[in-house]
Amino acid sequence: MKFLIDNWYLVLAALVSGGLLLRSALQGGGAGQVNTNEAVRLVNREKGVLIDVCEPAEFAAGHASGARNIPFGSVETSKELPSNKTLPLVLVCQTGARAGRAAGMLRKAGYANVQVLAGGMKAWREANLPIEKA
Repeated sequence: MKFLIDNWYLVLAALVSGGLLLRSALQGGGAGQVNTNEAVRLVNREKGVLIDVCEPAEFAAGHASGARNIPFGSVETSKELPSNKTLPLVLVCQTGARAGRAAGMLRKAGYANVQVLAGGMKAWREANLPIEKA
């Protein structure tokens, strides 16, 4: 007990750190990001849909094989999104920033399983996964 009283700042730091970890775990661990291996698994085994939220010019310059292009500005109103809102959606852009914002929009629209490819197209290229050009 004397240790706890004498080192109250260490106890406080441990409690705050644990609380932040618990909050992160309860909120789903960040923005729902997946690595390239998990993204491929979702697409191949769970009928996931790979959606590229880059602008059409960026998409034409090189995109993940099989990805649908739905530019960030039209994500909320697009007719290209699957009607089944339980299918896994894997969003990708150049770095992952736009995809993260688009994921939030899609979750609000009722899509239950929206993931963001961590690292975006850069990670896709580094993993030597297939890339198509339009």
